[in-house]
Amino acid sequence: MRDASTKAVTILGATGSIGLNTLDVLFRHADRFHLYAITANTQVEKMAEICRTYRPEIAVMADTASAEQLKELLQNEKGISILGGSEALNEVASAESVDIVMAAIVGAVGLMPTLSAARAGKRILLANKEALVMAGHLFMTEVEQHNAELLPIDSEHNAIFQCLESGYQHELTRNGLNNKGPKSKGVTKILLTGSGGPFREYPLDKFDEITPEQAIAHPNWSMGPKISVDSATMMNKGLELIEACWLFNVQHEDVEIVLHKQSIIHSMVAYNDGSVLAQMGNPDMRTPIANALGWPERIASGVEPLDLFKVCQLNFEKADENRFPCLRLARQAIQQGGTSMAILNAANEVAVQAFLQSQITFTRIAELIELTMKHVAHQQTDSLQQILADDQAARKFVNHQLSVMSVEV
Repeated sequence: MRDASTKAVTILGATGSIGLNTLDVLFRHADRFHLYAITANTQVEKMAEICRTYRPEIAVMADTASAEQLKELLQNEKGISILGGSEALNEVASAESVDIVMAAIVGAVGLMPTLSAARAGKRILLANKEALVMAGHLFMTEVEQHNAELLPIDSEHNAIFQCLESGYQHELTRNGLNNKGPKSKGVTKILLTGSGGPFREYPLDKFDEITPEQAIAHPNWSMGPKISVDSATMMNKGLELIEACWLFNVQHEDVEIVLHKQSIIHSMVAYNDGSVLAQMGNPDMRTPIANALGWPERIASGVEPLDLFKVCQLNFEKADENRFPCLRLARQAIQQGGTSMAILNAANEVAVQAFLQSQITFTRIAELIELTMKHVAHQQTDSLQQILADDQAARKFVNHQLSVMSVEV
């Protein structure tokens, strides 16, 4: 039975690194939180293990076949309802009894359940980049209109959030695009840090030889394969730039990307009095997760305290867009506006998957994205129907290019 004094949590994407870290933090605070529902794609065995350990009320798989497999594995477990399909995802994201939704599904598939949570007025812990990248204006409008509460989970955006004054934090979580922007609070620049991934110093003339195994071996963070490749191309930083513009109501010129290979400073905010506030900590996603779960309070995360004497030094350098062309493409997409960002994201998803399957070289990822942005016309609209249509058009274009390449080979 649920304790009425606890807050009910749904985790969208429980089998990924964010989901697993969220479960770890929740387990440390069983007196404060109750696990209502968890969702996964098709990782049935991993989902079964999570169900046995954490005992959610509901477990949702992406399709009915996976749900039936999960039922079979959990046939001796009582008290867990097992569902399948996209409608079930939307239901557990918007259920009346849910207080908090961790939106951690990777990719465009996470957009609809995250929108459902916004429309139901939930506290949304946003780890899914695509909700803002694909449909930033629409999503922020839904947050405001339905009195939802939005808290960023990406370590960089959470760091920026922590470096803003507390009164403005409250304004940001609910007012979306109608807040006056951080410049009204003396902010002059947002400094978005990134490690530079595994290839920040790799010889450029050897980029065509990079393998998927090399690309997913991030030097500082433990992440899934898709996000790890995004880190290697620095598309993740491009997507985070777009996110930052929507989250904090700033222009892309107000955001500077800073390479910081130690991943100790997670981002910074510069003020007009000369102050630069930074949020520091060991590279562990449990810190931003605990920050958002407990906000405005601080709760324990289980993260090892930062030892500055072990760190010894912190290095910073400018991001090179010749080395990382995905940064340039992301800035281009937000400048163009409309559905350009959905096209950028869709092309990247397909290209990254092709690289992980060794269909294309590492450098072809950015080349395919740029080609797609040139040939798939973007629309100046916030219509969800048009966003999804252009998303599909971009995927179709990249898949066609891949099929042509395979024939040529």
